[in-house]
Amino acid sequence: MSLVFPFHCLTLGVYILAFWYDLTYVDIPQMQHKNDMKFFKGRLKFLTIWNMLLQALFFTICVINDLVGTNEEAPKKAPLIRRVKDLILPCLAFPLSMFVGLTFWGIYFVDRELIFPRALDQFFPAWLNHVMHTNIMIFILIELFTSYRKYPARKVGLTILSLFMLVYLVWIHIIHAYSGMWVYPILEVLNLPLRIVFFIGLLGLSVSLYIVGEKLNGIVWSQKKHSLKKRSN
Repeated sequence: MSLVFPFHCLTLGVYILAFWYDLTYVDIPQMQHKNDMKFFKGRLKFLTIWNMLLQALFFTICVINDLVGTNEEAPKKAPLIRRVKDLILPCLAFPLSMFVGLTFWGIYFVDRELIFPRALDQFFPAWLNHVMHTNIMIFILIELFTSYRKYPARKVGLTILSLFMLVYLVWIHIIHAYSGMWVYPILEVLNLPLRIVFFIGLLGLSVSLYIVGEKLNGIVWSQKKHSLKKRSN
């Protein structure tokens, strides 16, 4: 069994630890409202948590595939677990991780009060913040570079990603209608036209990240195949 198996186990372990610590020890009074769902301590309003759940699911599938599936580059008949794995990374795991990380740190460096106010530092440890907003990008890039997958047709991949993002967009509007508060502080300072432009821009970014992942996957694995051919000759 190759080194991808311990990497998958380590990554899954990091995400499980982060979830356990967050739900056990982190209580943020400013971010808890009377209308919050009790499940996950009201955290399910954040895309970060949606992404963390998705990454934990994805790396669980990776571990199962390492044990009972196959990591061959082009198996004649890939088992179901491998086909699921190869669909989740292109359509959701890669673009969503990069989207969450880039938008979080992009807004953070412009004005952190719009995304992660300083008042939260006393409740939310820095290492946990990095697991949720930095490591997600590092781990998924390592996965892309170390495990081969065939990207689906672009129409299929973009449809799945766009539907996911639209579902979350509807979700935060339901939360706003129910509680009267926006999930992210930045939405409080934008008027309706600017919010529309903001959402369209974010959807465009997610689509762009899908295409970047597709191109990067093609470059990485075409180069690896080329180097293997040279060694064999």
